[in-house]
Parts: sequence; C-alpha cells; structure tokens
Amino acid sequence: MSQWRCTIQAAKEIVFGKFRLDLTNECLWQGARSIPLRPKAFAVLKLLLEQPGQLVNKQQILDAIWPGTFVGDAVLKDNIRQLREALRDDAGSPIYIETAHRRGYRFIGKLTASVPDQSLSAAAQVPPLQLTPDRAALTSTFVNGVLGRDTELARLRGWLERTLAGKRQTIFVTGEPGIGKTTIVQAFLEQATQVPGILVARGQCLEQYGAAEAYLPVLDGFSRLCRSHHGAQVLDILRQEASAWLAQMPSLVPESERATLRTQATATTRERMLREMAEAIETLTSESPLLLILEDLHWSDYSTLDLVAYLARRQDPARLMVIGTYRPVDVIVGDHPLKEVKRELQAHGLCHELPLEFLGEDAVAQYVQAKFPRHQFPRGFHHVIFGRTEGNPLFLVNLVEYLIDQKFVIEDQGVSKLGVALAEIEQGVPANLRQLIEKQIERLNPDERMVLEVASVAGAECSSVAIAAGLGMSIEWVDQQCEQLARRHRFLSSARLAELPDGTMTPRRRFIHILYRDVPYRLIPLLRRSQIHQRIAECGVEVYGDRANEIATELAMHFEQSRDWPRALEHLLQAAENAAARSAHHEAIDLANRGLETIKLLPNAAEHAKHEMKLRMILIASMMAIKGFASAEVEEINARGRELFWRHGPSPELFYMLWSLNFYQQFSGEMHSSLGVSHQLMQVAEELKDGGLIMESHRSIGAVLVLLGRCSEALQHLEKGIALCARHHNQRDRVFVGFESKVMLECFSALALLDLGYPDQSAEKAAAGLALARELDHPQTLVVAGHIAAQLHQAREEASFSYERAKEAMELADEYGLTVWVTYGLIELGWAIAELGNPQDGIEKMQRGVAEYEATGARLRSPYFLGLLADQLIKTGRVEEGILTITKALNLAEQTGERYLLAELHRIKGELFMKSSELNHSANDSPRSTALSQARACFADAIAIAQQQGARSWELRAALSMHRLDLMLGNTNLTQLAEIYSSFTEGYETADLRLARGYLEVAPLE
Repeated sequence: MSQWRCTIQAAKEIVFGKFRLDLTNECLWQGARSIPLRPKAFAVLKLLLEQPGQLVNKQQILDAIWPGTFVGDAVLKDNIRQLREALRDDAGSPIYIETAHRRGYRFIGKLTASVPDQSLSAAAQVPPLQLTPDRAALTSTFVNGVLGRDTELARLRGWLERTLAGKRQTIFVTGEPGIGKTTIVQAFLEQATQVPGILVARGQCLEQYGAAEAYLPVLDGFSRLCRSHHGAQVLDILRQEASAWLAQMPSLVPESERATLRTQATATTRERMLREMAEAIETLTSESPLLLILEDLHWSDYSTLDLVAYLARRQDPARLMVIGTYRPVDVIVGDHPLKEVKRELQAHGLCHELPLEFLGEDAVAQYVQAKFPRHQFPRGFHHVIFGRTEGNPLFLVNLVEYLIDQKFVIEDQGVSKLGVALAEIEQGVPANLRQLIEKQIERLNPDERMVLEVASVAGAECSSVAIAAGLGMSIEWVDQQCEQLARRHRFLSSARLAELPDGTMTPRRRFIHILYRDVPYRLIPLLRRSQIHQRIAECGVEVYGDRANEIATELAMHFEQSRDWPRALEHLLQAAENAAARSAHHEAIDLANRGLETIKLLPNAAEHAKHEMKLRMILIASMMAIKGFASAEVEEINARGRELFWRHGPSPELFYMLWSLNFYQQFSGEMHSSLGVSHQLMQVAEELKDGGLIMESHRSIGAVLVLLGRCSEALQHLEKGIALCARHHNQRDRVFVGFESKVMLECFSALALLDLGYPDQSAEKAAAGLALARELDHPQTLVVAGHIAAQLHQAREEASFSYERAKEAMELADEYGLTVWVTYGLIELGWAIAELGNPQDGIEKMQRGVAEYEATGARLRSPYFLGLLADQLIKTGRVEEGILTITKALNLAEQTGERYLLAELHRIKGELFMKSSELNHSANDSPRSTALSQARACFADAIAIAQQQGARSWELRAALSMHRLDLMLGNTNLTQLAEIYSSFTEGYETADLRLARGYLEVAPLE
C-alpha cells in the first residue's frame, strides 16, 4: 500500500477540488452543502480516492464493495453515474473520474489535502466571519432614528451572530400596521450590511395579487440581488443549482439562454423548486452570508411559505438568516396558512418570533425631545401625543409632521413652541392614522394628488411608465411629481431603475407604507379607478409584448378591476399555467377558480369553452397533486369537464381530460372502466387524425390490458405505440399527466413479455426503458421505470437487483415529493430486504408501505403488493396473517379487475395452505389432509388461470408448486412440469427455469 493511501486511510477527510469527503460520517460536502450519496456510491468514491491516478479495474471494485455477492456491470455503472452527477463531472471530458474502456475507472482529480484525525462539528466547518473594529456598532444601539427598540435590535444582532457561525435562523417580526416592522428591519439591515461580503435579498408580498403569484417575494428579492454588484456570482449559482428558478426570472438572462432554461425547467415539481433553491442558497452561503427578507407575509402565497418552512427544516449548516414580517391579526382572522407554518416551526424550535409592541409614553417623550431639542412645550404635551397615537410609531411620526404643517407647532428664534392652546391640539388632530393620511393627501397640490392616486392603482411598487399610462401624461412630468412625493411628502421611496423588455430603463418606486397606498386608492371614485386599471393593463400588454406572460398575474388583476372580463380571462389562464409550471398548485387552483368565475360573467360564456377546458385541466392536475390521484374531488371536477368537452366534439383538450380520467380510474382500481376510457381516447385521437395522440392511446390501452391480465392483446397495442414513437418523439411535451411515452411503452412491454414467458426479451425492454428514462432526466418517468424494473427483478427472484432499483426509485421519488411512488418503494424494498435475509425488518417496511399507500385512497397494484407481503409471511410461519392478507388481495383483484399476476395470488394462497400443513403437529391427520387438498385446489386454479391468460411464467411457477406438493405426497409424475418447460424458448438461466430443469434432470421421463 502506498504512503499516500496510508495517509488517506488515517485521515478523517479527503479534500479534492470543491469537495470534501467526510470519512467519519460517510458523506460528501461542497462547501457547507451536504450532497447525498448512496452507501455503495460513497464506498466506490472512497476506493478510487485511495488510489489517485491509478486504474482500479472493475473486478477489484466489485470484490471490494460487493464481497461475496454476484453483481453485474450495470450496478457498478449506475453508482459511477450517481457519483458523476454529484460531482457534476462529464464522462466525455472528466475532471474527477475517468473511464478506462472495458477495464475500470481512475480518479484523475487533484487531492489538495487530507484533514488529520480531529473532529469538527458541522457548524464549525462553516467559517464564521470575524467582527472587525469598524463593525463595533453591531454591539451597540442603532442610531437610525429608531427609538424604544433597543431590546428588539439586540435580539436581531444576536441571531445574526449565530447566522455568521453557520447556524441558519428564521425570524418572524410581527406587529400591527404602522408599528414599525419595516423600520426596524431597515435599521437592522443598515448595520448588518457592514459585515464584509454579506448579501441581502429583499422582497415584498403584495395585497393586490393575494396568494396567486407563486414565490413572488422570493423572485422579487433574488431579481434585485442578481442586479446588484454581487449579481454575477448569484446568477452563476442559480444557473448551476436552480435552473427552474432562473427560468422564472427570464429578464436576468440573454434571450439566447431562455429557451434552454425553459427546457431544463420542464417537469418541475414543487419539491424540485424547494430543493433547487435550498441547494443554491447553501452553495451561496458557503461563500457569503445571506439575509433573505420577506415583507408582509400575511399576503403571502402558499409556495413562499413552503420555501420558508423547507429552509428552516434543513439540517445542513448555512449562513442564512430569513426574516419575515407580518400582521398577526390578519393571519388569525383570515385563517392564513402562515399561522400553521409558524406554529409547526415553533413547535420544533426552528424559528423565533420578534413581536413589536406599541411604544410606551417614555419612548414618545424621547421622540418629541429628539425632534424638538429646544422647545417650550407645556407639560402634558407628549402625554397628549401619546394618548392620540397610542404609541403607534407611524401615527406618531405623521402626527408630529401634521402639527408642524398646520402651524400647531411653530419655531420662534430657534425654539419650538405651540402656536395654539394644548386643548385645541387635542380637539383638532385626526382621530386615527387613516384620517391623518387623508389630511396629508388634502394638502397635496392637484398634480401631486393625481399622480399619487394613479400610483396607488398601479400597485405597492409602481413604475413611471405605468403611472404615465394611467394619466396619459409624459414620463418626464410623472417623474418630477413622483420626486416631490418622495422627497417632500414622503409617500414614496427613492427611485430605483428597472429594465423593461425592450431594454428601456424606467424608475420604480415603492410606497413607504402600505397605508399610503391603501388610503388614496379608496378615495378614487369606482369608475375612474376602473378606467385607470384599464389603461395601466393595456400599457403592460404593449410594453411586454410577447413576454406579457411574465406579468400575467398583474395584468389579470388590472383587467379584473377594470371589468374587462375577456382579457381578464386570458391572463388568468396564463397566470394559472405559470403557477402550474412551477408546481405551485395552491396558486394554480386559486387562479383557475378565478378564471372559471370570470367565465360566468361573460355574456357569451359558450364562446369561451376552450378556455374553460384548459382551466379545468389545470384545476384537475393541481388537485391531483394536492389531494392524490384517487381523490373524489378530482373526479367531481373531471365529470363537469367531460360533459363540457363532449358537447363541443373531439379536441386535444377532450383527449387530455379523458386521459386524466383514465389515470384517476386506474388508481381508484376501476380497470374495466379505465379500458373503456382508453378506447374513447383512441376514438378521439383517430377523429382528430393526430398521430401523436394515437400513439398515446395505444400506450393507454396496452397498459390497461396488461393490468387486466390480457398481455397478448396488450403487446399488440404497445408494439404499435413503439412504432409510432419515432415519428412523434416530442409527444412528451404535450402529455397532460406526464410520463414519457417511449419509456412507458418499453416498460409495459417488459411486463407483458415476462407474463407471456419471454424473460430475456422482457429484460431487454426493461433495460431499454430505464436507460431512456435516465437519458431524458424526467424524474417522474425515471421513478416509474425504476419501480417497474424492481418489480420485474422481484418476479425473476433477483432480490439484490430489485433492492437497487427500488431504493433508487424511492430516493428519487422522495427527493421530488412523489408521495405515492415512495410507498411503492417501501413495499418493493421491504420484499428485497426480507429475501436478502432480514425478514422481520422487510415485512415491517412492507406493512408500513401498504398502510401508507392505502391511506392515499389508491388501489392500483394493491393485489400485487398484498401478494408480496403474504409471500413473505409464509417464510416466517405467520400463516393465519398470510391467509388474511392473500384473501384481501384476491378480493381486491375481483373488485378492481386487476388480473395481472392473479395466478400468482392463487399460487401463494396454496403455498400458505402447504405451510399450514407443515406446521400442523396434531395427532389427528385430518386438518393436514384438508390443508393439502386446499393447496392442490389453489395450485390447480393458478394453472388454469395462467393457461387461460397465456401467462406461461406464472403457469410454470404454479406447476413447480404443484410438483413440490406431489413430492410431499410421494407422487413423482413430471408430465405437467415437462410440458410447460418445453414451451419456453429463452430465459433458461432464470430461477424458475433452472429449478424446473433440475427436477427434470434428476428424474427424466421414460
């Protein structure tokens, strides 16, 4: 062994490139981000790193990693593939792992260091930033005009210090309107940004969009961050780690890059969105601390809250501080989902709340003293101010300015005095903050007031272009008025420049507080307000042109408010499609329902049937994602859609609606109904003369026929579908409930061929389907292909291969949040674990998987899963439990019509009776004889069913069970077994055929 290898083995870590292999905890790190690896993949990487630059041949790897187990090259290649994905290494031009064709693999990267034998905690591995002397203000009171908040600011500083040490923090700053949430956050940021390299992404939820715009404040914050002087660094990380997010911010990238991003973002799921942003943030914070500020979360969408919770729950260290502000009353009264999110995080100690209370009378007195250092106010003046404002900071500041403007407070030779009696102040000032803001608006000149009103219609953040469109005035004139509203009257913030799609730069401003927008908006007469919304919307359509889909939610809101229902419908549909593409299903449902309600307001609603079809399709897809494939609510929506679609004749929309119905029926266990719908699909496709949809119809009919146990018929349709794939290879982009067609055709062909007695052809089809699924990188398709491969290996009694495929599929399903497919993996994995020598753990896992699957309401493949469980219960002697389980499986098969492997279920029931006879130690031979008779009847049923279906594989297996029973009874007749064996033309090395051959060779027929 080389000295280098000895050094590595004595170390606790191996460092290479951007990566660090933690040998103690068996995990791979990139900066502060943990990269998940399967145990075998980790072991392969460690083995290669121990021999850098040297060829390690395949046999050496297989012997070291899988000792005493037969494993083919495919398993090794799959682990190398996973390593390359984790390291972002290209097999064609590798940086780390080089392939020596047909020989083995070599690690070619540079090892920079091996960390000596010492233990560091995960948090300590993220180097905290040191506080420099010029940042001493972090430990002292902020001096940004914030009074009475020393305790709150101190707590924020403490949480920042934890963040800098690599301990992620989630903070909720809460309080009523005007209490100073934004002010305290701003004051904290002004000091926090003195930390070298710290990044800030700051976004705001907007009331006028409600919960409809998915991830709005996050996209807003990262768009701003990418346009800052740190933008290039952030953009690079988003490209590498979060392409689905970057696709939602097209203005940040060149036109040439947008099409690629859209392609990469296909098949985006909620879980992918969450995972990508989490990993991007962890990569980013390994280089720079990040403050993610999300304001006004009481108006947040569901998806943003999902992300907040997901980031808080992540265990990996990150220098990330998330600060969200919200109004507690709005959350409680509106039953906003934020209430449950915060409660759940608090229960697990994953967030902190910073509640802001109204200022006390002493703080009000301090403010008056700071505002008027030299004054001769009568005693009780600050008490009057406190009594009127009740310590509301926004009311306090505005009331003092109002007193100055109205000459209630005057200055005489540098000394502030009251210009009126104290009693007059008590009676003359507005009773509340809204009234005070109304008074401030009354003092504006007509031009300023007009601009303020239109700005309030444009939104909480508004551009000069939109305001100019609403007024019909020049942008230059609008800018002058906005500058006055920002500088003199402090309604608006200072301008920042934003780029429009045509490259034009326009100033954008925010209202200083949402009340400054709300009050003038409500003062505008309804008709005029509607006209302004219309002009602003039309301007948006013109300016954005073919990129208007990027602001669809905003346009929909303006057209809704202007009562332009046809155009509101158009943009609500686009906004719903945008939300669905982000897997923001709650938002998609909200937008789709708004679209359907809008259709009711149209005079000729029938003319908008296609819009209704598309909205209902989005509604069904999102409901399926939230409620499950077999949800009754989904079927209720679907029924209305089908009625509508049939009324308007064949259309692609009708095809997709029927497709989703077919999907629902399969998972609900209505196989015969599903076959009927599949034939309707073919009818619609043929009437449309659409070759791609005809291909999909063959796929649908073939898949259902396989499940019905009619595999010969199924194969005819599946082969026709495969033949059409070459001409319609892009069909996957059109499929409504999406699995890539060619992969599914290959996989279901594999199931049919195995059933019919062609195990070698079946294996080839399964391998082709799995390879194509990996090549396409379509997660849901790869998950299903992996599950089918695991089931095929299970049927061939190849437990180790079944284990690998099931584990891979389950991990991918878990990563992407495909809950139903995770339960499949639990059952398949449990079977393999039991077969590989740990029956107790395996059965427990199978039972958990079955229970979780049943909880979804789905019944597809349930007979098969229960059969697997009963088979393992035989081997542990739990016969009574096994008989109950197999009886349930057979009843389900009868109810659902799922007859694939029906012969196997009867055979397993016979095996249970045989096991019962073995365990029967009674002196009375009658129960044993009865059990054996029952076993024979079950095996005979299995053989008869298999023969009827042409299912030679299951006929062979049933014949083997019958032969074992005959041997127990002293009958050595092999005629039946010989007949079925002789019908096979391939697959002679599969377990069942080897066993049959063994019986036949030991006792050959005369």
